[in-house]
Amino acid sequence: QVQLVESGGGLVQAGGSLRLSCAASVRTFSSYTMGWFRRAPGKEREFVAAITRSGASTYYADSVKDRFTISRDNAKNTVYLQMNSLRPEDTAIYYCAAGDGGDYETGYDYWGQGTQVTVSS
Repeated sequence: QVQLVESGGGLVQAGGSLRLSCAASVRTFSSYTMGWFRRAPGKEREFVAAITRSGASTYYADSVKDRFTISRDNAKNTVYLQMNSLRPEDTAIYYCAAGDGGDYETGYDYWGQGTQVTVSS
């Protein structure tokens, strides 16, 4: 069983930055691709970013490319999402996930409880 706990969400003005963290309670953290998804009010949950097991490859949704950076520290069992140049449309609950990977929810077996990010205009 993998438990994921996100932190770092909050309220920020447009143009600002936030760094989300997701701590995993599992000894085999490096065997999982890690992803970030988000659900905006009234919308379906959508893919944001993913990082492969070693951290060698990263993938992003077009809407966040060049603004968000995903990274991981396998020694700390933690994945991060650095979010810069935030926009009001980035407002959502952000979830981290662990699994085989991809940009669909079905590629992930474990999910955190989510952390709220609110961007004011």
